[in-house]
Amino acid sequence: MAASLAPALALLGWALAGIGVQGAALEDPEDYAQELWSPEPHYERPGPEPQAFSPPLPPGPGEDQRRLGPPAPEPPEKGSKRRTAPAPGREKPAARTPPPGKNGNRKGRRSKGVEKAASDDYSVPVAPEDLRESCPPLGLETLKITDFQLHASTTKRYGLGAHRGRLNIQAGINENDFYDGAWCAGRNDLHQWIEVDARRLTRFTGVITQGRNSLWLSDWVTSYKVMVSNDSHSWVTVKNGSGDMIFEGNSEKEIPVLSELPVPMVARYIRINPQSWFDNGSICLRMEILGCPLPDPNNYYHRRNEMTTTDDLDFKHHNYKEMRQLMKVVNEMCPNITRIYNIGKSHQGLKLYAVEISDHPGEHEVGEPEFHYIAGAHGNEVLGRELLLLLLQFLCQEYLAQNSRIVRLVEETRIHILPSLNPDGYEKACEGGSELGGWSLGRWTHDGIDINNNFPDLNTLLWEAEDRQNVPRKVPNHYIAIPEWFLSENATVAMETRAVISWMEKIPFVLGGNLQGGELVVAYPYDMVRSPWKTQEHTPTPDDHVFRWLAYSYASTHRLMTDARRRVCHTEDFQKEEGTINGASWHTVAGSLNDFSYLHTNCFELSIYVGCDKYPHESELPEEWENNRESLIVFMEQVHRGIKGMVRDLHGKGIPNAIISVEGVNHDIRTASDGDYWRLLNPGEYVVTAKAEGFTASTKTCMVGYDMGATRCDFTLSKTNLARIREIMEKFGKQPVSLPTRRLKRRGRKRRQRA
Repeated sequence: MAASLAPALALLGWALAGIGVQGAALEDPEDYAQELWSPEPHYERPGPEPQAFSPPLPPGPGEDQRRLGPPAPEPPEKGSKRRTAPAPGREKPAARTPPPGKNGNRKGRRSKGVEKAASDDYSVPVAPEDLRESCPPLGLETLKITDFQLHASTTKRYGLGAHRGRLNIQAGINENDFYDGAWCAGRNDLHQWIEVDARRLTRFTGVITQGRNSLWLSDWVTSYKVMVSNDSHSWVTVKNGSGDMIFEGNSEKEIPVLSELPVPMVARYIRINPQSWFDNGSICLRMEILGCPLPDPNNYYHRRNEMTTTDDLDFKHHNYKEMRQLMKVVNEMCPNITRIYNIGKSHQGLKLYAVEISDHPGEHEVGEPEFHYIAGAHGNEVLGRELLLLLLQFLCQEYLAQNSRIVRLVEETRIHILPSLNPDGYEKACEGGSELGGWSLGRWTHDGIDINNNFPDLNTLLWEAEDRQNVPRKVPNHYIAIPEWFLSENATVAMETRAVISWMEKIPFVLGGNLQGGELVVAYPYDMVRSPWKTQEHTPTPDDHVFRWLAYSYASTHRLMTDARRRVCHTEDFQKEEGTINGASWHTVAGSLNDFSYLHTNCFELSIYVGCDKYPHESELPEEWENNRESLIVFMEQVHRGIKGMVRDLHGKGIPNAIISVEGVNHDIRTASDGDYWRLLNPGEYVVTAKAEGFTASTKTCMVGYDMGATRCDFTLSKTNLARIREIMEKFGKQPVSLPTRRLKRRGRKRRQRA
């Protein structure tokens, strides 16, 4: 027995002797022996080379030296911003992790308890800001932390369990169900807690808390303790000198509050122990933990689940100036296939920049379909914005590398990418950063308008006309005119909305996707319910089967959207429809971009919700790019499905504004100014009719196959007899007399003769 213990004791002595410099020592996988030998967490000694040490020892020789350290920082003034080193321009994801928030700028609120503790004579010295490593979120909001890693002392009921204690989680429409808006303890006393199992040694640096998301109740925690452990049995409380440190919590339920630990602590488990709460409420909170997982190459579970990317892209958040600069860099790298332009200005005067990618940028090529991506209609939904900036870089790099798939896409498609439709809102969200902006900071435009439902409601015009059965004489089933009141200067319409409408009327888009955040699903029109007084009802378009396919093409190629094992983001489980949803059956929205595009233009538009976290930390961008890269490309390729062609007259000249009708589908499209058209259709055989004013209609059967590439289906129209007569008489300076007018004049003469 003694012989068998000898090697173990020797290894323990070696481990304890080698625990000197944690900054370097913990990088060695052998240092993970400490988790096996001691259940106690490790404290980090701040300094240029942080030292790992055990809990405080009794006074003795060298005590004075142990107390020496850098002076404690002064409490920052309200509204101050944390200073961090500027993020490098182009680095691999393995580079130093930036702080939680865009360039360290944090809205929300920072707890004052940390600074007060630092000023105590007996407190553990706090490292200066420039010497402390800021750690990213562990991933409660992004769902990287699973439900099995969250535990609590008690819960009121399942819908308020520990798994609901995630930052920014939203309650369902019907509260008091399985999907409520926080973790709530079953009792209101000082023995309640919620904990996170990081499943590996982690350097914990801070905690972010929120109250309960609820329309009716006011529940939040006003102060709490923080404890850490290596085995979930022996716990060490973060100290304030000789006593337990009390961290300041929330003063209302939605604004996140950050509390930074005075000294980073290395452990596997972290526990939040509420000490006080809102007088008229209960112990309820949502949270995020800031921490840096320490490397453990021996842990197969984490190696298997780590996501890396080989793409050399600029994985960082870009403010308005940096976004513009990145566009310039891409344009300089690929000047022959890119063009930067703007579609208008925001309320604050920021230009709405777009990038065109095509083999002939700046011109519409006959027979080449137009596609667009839009992001940032809600300024705080930042992931879509960054994904489009990454897509710009990727398309340029792969085109230069002669990737045949990308070369074909660029040469056969005119692609437009608008990364930030609401730059004013983004700048506001950027002030709060990735973790402290809450759920809605920066969502609206500067003048308080939600762009996503700021378009004219054409659905009601169409449906009322259909109910009166006066279609198509008064209201067509496509190209429905915008109401006059909407075009007036006094209408509540954002400048950004008017810019998008003008853009879509100018360019004959065939397919488009607007990237949003806060969920993982693809929503297709209609977005507005047809039945009055209903908030949810399946309301399909005449092209429902096409929209379903388009939505599925994105969702099925996304890494997570169709994963049946994936946890729902908030309340909705979209797996029954494979990661897709009819917008109206989810929640009704009048005046959405999707419905407007379908009813006013030729464009089939879908809303693509790309992530549970609207504003993920920079460290998450490489993984989010891998999640969405293939989907972004596949969805663009769908613009080449269906039929395409030209509508010409007998002289070979293209006929603009000709109507293309498909038998059995009560929705038409029109030709562009050169007479070319594109009609998205699923595989099958279709009877298609082309007609134009002054021309005889032409009908033919067009077959759509399963292979990628639209079927060519051209039409040649001959002028009607009346049109030819009118043309001849106009040539000789005379106007034809219409038959109804002649009949009226003849009847008038007869009445006068009788009189």
